[in-house]
Amino acid sequence: MSATTAAEQVPRHAGASPLLAVHDVTLRFGGLTSLDHVDLTVERGAILAVIGPNGAGKTSLFNCLTGVYTPQEGTIELTTDGATTQLVTGSARRRRSRKPHVVNRIGVARTFQNIRLFAALSAFDNVKIAAETRGRTGPIGAMLRLPNARANDASSDALTEELLDFVALRPMADEVASSLSYGVQRRLEIARALATLPRLLLLDEPAAGTNPTEKLELERLIRRINAERGVTVLLIEHDMRLVMSVADEVTVLNFGKVIARGRPAEVQRDPAVVQAYLGTANDE
Repeated sequence: MSATTAAEQVPRHAGASPLLAVHDVTLRFGGLTSLDHVDLTVERGAILAVIGPNGAGKTSLFNCLTGVYTPQEGTIELTTDGATTQLVTGSARRRRSRKPHVVNRIGVARTFQNIRLFAALSAFDNVKIAAETRGRTGPIGAMLRLPNARANDASSDALTEELLDFVALRPMADEVASSLSYGVQRRLEIARALATLPRLLLLDEPAAGTNPTEKLELERLIRRINAERGVTVLLIEHDMRLVMSVADEVTVLNFGKVIARGRPAEVQRDPAVVQAYLGTANDE
């Protein structure tokens, strides 16, 4: 059965309220259409993977979700605590995206395909900087070390230590980020994203550049983030073994269009997906 008609196959999180709703999002750069009327729903508590060939529009989608790009058409909404926040409005009359730091404050965090750590800072400080964004101490309070500032500092320290433990990096807390191995840097970037206490975590090719052992560790970590910390996960990934092992559902993009969606096994067998990845004899 085609994954594009797999709505009749009930996913594990069916019935859960949607956390993120992407409707009819279209993004153009001059004459190039990067996203073409994309619809996407992320159920609360799920792990959803977005896959597709290079240039399919996956990172453009993440950039729209986080306020980096403003699409020409469509809406993106995040629903938390019973309240719906419109992150993006794209129309001929009005184009508006919330700034990336506002999107993060609302509850969306991300990692990047190319790791973006503070290379000269320690692992501890990389995570603590993110943890401190959740505090409410102003610059004057921080400079004067008022009681509220001291409490926020202690809270940030505790959260940082907790997250370094969670990603198995506590022994490396004092090491400079640039000295860490690539796989360890990936885990550190995830810890930093979690320090902002997101409801939704966007992982942009988290397995890129990692070895088989690190991929297995990453697989377990993604499951634990979802199960133990209650964070909904949306990931872009090229490693199909990882996708098939962790994702509840998969959405496939090709040339900016959604060509399939469904459970991993269904999507893997979908003829449109096979053609997008492998091509046909007529393409040669």
